[in-house]
Amino acid sequence: MLKISNLTKKFGGLTAVCDVNIEINAGTITAIIGPNGAGKTTFFNMITGVYTPTSGQIMFQNESLVGLKPHAVSRKGIARTFQNIRLFSSMTALENVMVGMHQHLNYSVLSTLLHLPTYKKKEKMAMKKAYKWLEYVGLEELYNEEAGCLSYGAQRRLEIARALATEPKILLLDEPAAGMNPKETKDLTNLIYQMRDDLNLTVVLIEHDMKLVMEISEYLFVLDHGEKIAEGKPIEIRNNPKVIEAYLGKSAVTTA
Repeated sequence: MLKISNLTKKFGGLTAVCDVNIEINAGTITAIIGPNGAGKTTFFNMITGVYTPTSGQIMFQNESLVGLKPHAVSRKGIARTFQNIRLFSSMTALENVMVGMHQHLNYSVLSTLLHLPTYKKKEKMAMKKAYKWLEYVGLEELYNEEAGCLSYGAQRRLEIARALATEPKILLLDEPAAGMNPKETKDLTNLIYQMRDDLNLTVVLIEHDMKLVMEISEYLFVLDHGEKIAEGKPIEIRNNPKVIEAYLGKSAVTTA
């Protein structure tokens, strides 16, 4: 579904991602892991059009994404959440999800300005669908609450609901469990499985919670200092000397 070839991103003299090759199969849950500063979020930013690669190729369902703006990437069927939650804090939960739906509504400028029947009909439809997405992530009772007043875990779920409202084929989650308590993390795990199974969704996540990663991921890629140092199934990654060294240092490998 997603094929990354020789992907590189340089910022001046700093190489954040270097010659990375990754393939993501449809219907899978895949994790991108690595220590802080490994280039994981930069990698996501290139896939979603936030950054243009210095070199390399990003193919999604046999179409190149290189050079596309974020909104164009979203229309292709790729949605994401962010490491630092990006919600419209003064808007309600329902309104935040409706923002994610607007790329599918095709309003004309005239119908929007004059609130013509076509506009009103599509807005009503969007409201109903947005509420359904809130139900899906368990936030329907908070539909009228301002996003900025929600708990941290609820904000994470709201961001996922907004991403789902774009009707993606692949969902990129950037540290979705960050700041969550154990119950919220368990609920998130169940939600990720549910999204994959119910929606035929491909999920790729960046995550530092190794318990979550090893439990939920079918395949992992490991980055360190911008380079891919390992890939494989959870059991293979857990015992990989390069991965142990990247996280714990050379002494940990020697001890092991």
